[in-house]
Amino acid sequence: MEQRAFGRVYVWQLPVRFYHWINALAVSALAITGYLIGAPLAIQSGSEASFSYWFGTVRFIHFLSAFVFFFNFIFRLYWGFAGNQYANWRNFIPTTKKQYTEILDVLRVDILQARIKPLGSIGHNTLAGVTYFVTFLAFLFQSVTGLGMYSAMSDASLPRLFSWIVPLMGGDFAVRQWHHVMMWLFIVFTMIHVYLVFYHDYVEGRGVTSSMVGGWKFIEKESSHLK
Repeated sequence: MEQRAFGRVYVWQLPVRFYHWINALAVSALAITGYLIGAPLAIQSGSEASFSYWFGTVRFIHFLSAFVFFFNFIFRLYWGFAGNQYANWRNFIPTTKKQYTEILDVLRVDILQARIKPLGSIGHNTLAGVTYFVTFLAFLFQSVTGLGMYSAMSDASLPRLFSWIVPLMGGDFAVRQWHHVMMWLFIVFTMIHVYLVFYHDYVEGRGVTSSMVGGWKFIEKESSHLK
C-alpha cells in the first residue's frame, strides 16, 4: 500500500476565486438567455399582451449578466499583474522549453491517459494556461460584439464606443451569428473543463476541485510504501 505525504500551498487568492465563480454564473446566465433570444419560445397566453413581459425579462438578464461578465473580465486582466505568481499573466503564455514539455505531459494524461504521476505545476498547468488564454480572447470577442450590437439601442457611453464593430463585421446579422457561434464554444469548453478538473483531482490527488473554493492545494512532499 502506498502512502503519500502532502503539504498545503495557498494557490488561488480570494479575488481569483471570486472571479471564477462570478464568471461561471455570468456565462451560464448569458448562454441560457442568449439561446432564448436566438430561438424564443412561443408562449401562448389569453391575457393582455402588456401583462406578459417574459422576453423583456430575458433580455434584461442577458444585458445585466453581460455587464457583470465584462467588468469581471477587466478585473481579471488587472489581477494578472497584481496577483500572486499563480495568477500572473505569464502562466498563460508559454515561453520556456519546460512549459512546452509540460504541454506534452498534460496531453499524455488527458488524452492518452499514459501518465499517472502528478504534474510539476502547482497552479495552472501550461496547457490549461494556453487554453484559458484562448478563452480570454473569446471573452474579448463576445464583449466587443455584444457591446457593438447593444450600441444600436443604447445611448450610454460604453456601448457607443463599440458602434463601429457592426459595420466592420458586415452588419447586424453577421455579428449576431458570430456571437451565437462563440456561445457554443463556451458550452463545449465548460463541459471539457469540468470533466478535466475532476479527472486531474482523481489522478493527482491535490484537491484541484476544492482549491477553487478554499484556495489551497495539497502538494506531495514524499512517498513511502507500507505493506
